[in-house]
Amino acid sequence: MQFDMRALPMAIRYKIVNSTITPRPIAWITTRSEAGVVNAAPYSFFNCVGTEPPLVTLGLLKDPATRGLKNTAANIIATSEFVVNLVCEDDAERMNQCSVDAPADVSEIEYAGVQTAPSVLVAPPLIATSPVSFECRKVAALDIGSFQTVVIGEILMAHIRDEFITDRERVYFDTPAMKLIGRTHGSGWYVRNSDSFQLERPRYDPERIAKPE
Repeated sequence: MQFDMRALPMAIRYKIVNSTITPRPIAWITTRSEAGVVNAAPYSFFNCVGTEPPLVTLGLLKDPATRGLKNTAANIIATSEFVVNLVCEDDAERMNQCSVDAPADVSEIEYAGVQTAPSVLVAPPLIATSPVSFECRKVAALDIGSFQTVVIGEILMAHIRDEFITDRERVYFDTPAMKLIGRTHGSGWYVRNSDSFQLERPRYDPERIAKPE
């Protein structure tokens, strides 16, 4: 079947994208409002997009009723600072609790009982139990359409918990041991990062001609 994304309503476009582009890593984003309230919210429209400088991108959907910015986007635009914390299995329930539509003056950190630690370069704290945290500064925030803000951030400082570092000199990590989770199809579905396989990147062979199977 073919779906003309230009002609479909937003809810159907969301369903198509959400059900097919999987698994998606989760950015458990901590921000601090200008009033000092610490916000924590998970987003799966997230990925890395560069290394020179190191960049992440966030797709922050707006409030469906008001089309206004949610707390995370509002805080990033106001302060230019945020922390991306990756989510492990042990943190799944606390992360999920942080997805509630809490008022702007309520900290999801306190609501969900999330343990934090101070950042080095930015005001928002790290989530202490996260295997990996990235302190970030906003490079750009773009409103594309009426329902979303796309944020590009530069990673200023990376935090990797010590137990996942196997060789600091060669920067080797035990990524499987982090037990990171991601989002997948449908409402409330997640995937474990534990079923993997390896393919070596091939070298170009000018004599090779691939035949359809």
